[in-house]
Amino acid sequence: MPPMPTCLPTPLSLKLIKASCTSGDLQRARHLFDQIPKPDLRTWTILISAYTQHGFPKESLKLYTLVREQEISPDRLVLLSAAKACATLGNIVKAKEVHDDAIRFGFHSDTLLGNALIDMYAKCKCVEDARRVFDCVPLKDVISWTSLSSCYVTCGLPRQGLEAFREMVLNGVRPNVVTVSSILPACSELKTLNSGREIHGFVVKHGMGENLFVCSALVSMYASCLSIRQAQLVFYNMSRRDSVLWNVILTAYFFNKECEKGLALFCQMRNEGVKLNDASWNAVIGGCIENGRTEQALGMLGQMQDLGFKPNQITITSVLPACTSLESLRMGKEIHGYVYRHLFIEDLTTTTALVFMYAKCGDLEISQRVFNMMLRKDTVAWNTIIIANSMHGKGEEALSLFKKMLDSGAKPNSVTFTGVLSGCSHSQLVDKGLLIFDSMSRDYSTKPDADHYSCMVDVLSRAGRLEEAYEFIQRMPIEPTASAWGALLSACRVHKNVELAKIAARKLFEIEPDNPGNYVLLSNIFSTVKLWDEASEIRKLMRDRGVIKEAGCSWV
Repeated sequence: MPPMPTCLPTPLSLKLIKASCTSGDLQRARHLFDQIPKPDLRTWTILISAYTQHGFPKESLKLYTLVREQEISPDRLVLLSAAKACATLGNIVKAKEVHDDAIRFGFHSDTLLGNALIDMYAKCKCVEDARRVFDCVPLKDVISWTSLSSCYVTCGLPRQGLEAFREMVLNGVRPNVVTVSSILPACSELKTLNSGREIHGFVVKHGMGENLFVCSALVSMYASCLSIRQAQLVFYNMSRRDSVLWNVILTAYFFNKECEKGLALFCQMRNEGVKLNDASWNAVIGGCIENGRTEQALGMLGQMQDLGFKPNQITITSVLPACTSLESLRMGKEIHGYVYRHLFIEDLTTTTALVFMYAKCGDLEISQRVFNMMLRKDTVAWNTIIIANSMHGKGEEALSLFKKMLDSGAKPNSVTFTGVLSGCSHSQLVDKGLLIFDSMSRDYSTKPDADHYSCMVDVLSRAGRLEEAYEFIQRMPIEPTASAWGALLSACRVHKNVELAKIAARKLFEIEPDNPGNYVLLSNIFSTVKLWDEASEIRKLMRDRGVIKEAGCSWV
């Protein structure tokens, strides 16, 4: 590198800074910048914009902070670069500072900056702030509407996204390809096939049918709405297909339980020279696992590595359930070693999957050890270790983990309480289970659902408090499910309560008349207390209704 000049006249320094920024030599640009005693706003703007454009958002925001500390009034371009940097980082604190500055210096009505601020809040998952910015922009263009509708969709509010899209059309603003490809996932999420078809009609009418992004979104939408034939038509009508589109239709087949077609398409992709990528392999491996082809999934994993592809975090989290279903602890440990060697151990999703795999394979100690090593633990991670202890009958430990979860600041959700109550059930912690159940709505704003009520029935039933369990079912504000009545029936067998068994079984015969297990269980309860005639009647009822119990088998 040639020596960097110093003490240059400001116009020449500015010219060299611009040239360095354009070429990507930000180190040289920063050195030249630091030689200027009092850089003007234009010079600050060039450097801040360059850091943002070249993928250094933290440096961009550091410079923006210096601008504000020196009481320099930012212009629209500086605010635009700062907003983009906040969006990249998802930094809500800085985002609000930039927004406040935009208002303070009179740029809050600017359409270009307003669009950037909407996108910034979308990336920070702050829907209300994004809407507030949108409402303050007097001249809303297609980017404004697209940013808002996309914000709703990416923040898990697909219905509001579709409403914004319709409002956009009613206001006479014509959607573009970005609008269409970002709103179609809302139709996928809501399974609103009619809305998806309407948007497809708009695509055809306005000549967007050859756009790869739009067609990929259409294929995904039709697949999500279980309309695989329409997905195929969109795919095969495309004159040009990239690997993304191939991966979308591949995923669609597996999602719609058409595993053979998915595998055939994957072979077609390989034979026709379609450029496979990590997403292609992840789609076929995950698809095999979802369709019960666990050994085939592991075979595909081997082929993937033989062809020089390295499994990533998505591959690992897809394939770990195969170890679980096959109860292959050895394979799980091999994958754990791969995770450690390739530094995926810091990935939250991957380590959470490892915690669950070890627990399901019977090694709770290693499961707990992996959990303890996690640098960051979200609600899903806490739920996983709580459920792991519950399934191993460690109710007290599950309760202790629940308390630690609350102390850590993680917010419990519906799944958390299912796991905790299940632990109380397996360890017969009735009073603690009742306290947890009562606290759900009162302390955590979580309305109990059918699973929670069923868990409480199980808590009471396993502890032998069958009358209380029956009264609890009768007081339920929702219709009792088969799980609730099944828990009571199972406990009736253990505690030989024939009368309650009759009541529970009668309800189960109504809810799931074709489930042979309920008939057999009631018959066995009668047999246990030597009510042979009643047991025979239940067997006859099974025959009359055509309910057949599958024969058992043994691996021995």
